[in-house]
Amino acid sequence: MYYIVGTVKPFEQAVADLEAAVVKHGFSVLHIHDFGNTLRSKGFPFAEQCRVLEVCNPGQAARVLQTDMRLNMVLPCRISAFTEKGKTLLGMLQPAQMLAALSQDADLREIAREVEETTRAIIDEARHGG
Repeated sequence: MYYIVGTVKPFEQAVADLEAAVVKHGFSVLHIHDFGNTLRSKGFPFAEQCRVLEVCNPGQAARVLQTDMRLNMVLPCRISAFTEKGKTLLGMLQPAQMLAALSQDADLREIAREVEETTRAIIDEARHGG
């Protein structure tokens, strides 16, 4: 269900490269949740970094919603950059597996496969490129 890879890049560089790869692959970054800073600002001791990018390809999102409006609850896609015990990791829930649990529609399975292929490429590019 998860696709998580490590990178030797420092956290901030990995996030910047992730944002650039999102745009390069035709997606947009809609919002970035900075869970690490949010938790620390609320007084919780949290040593790790964690940013979740909400990303979207409007054409694919429109196709999903036109097929099954209930799937608005799994949009937009999320790609995470986080640290764990000194390591920087990039990851996501795999869209094809997630959608398989929600729908048997063949068109939706194809869209999920396309999205997964692209989001994996985004993560892999951010992991190695830059």
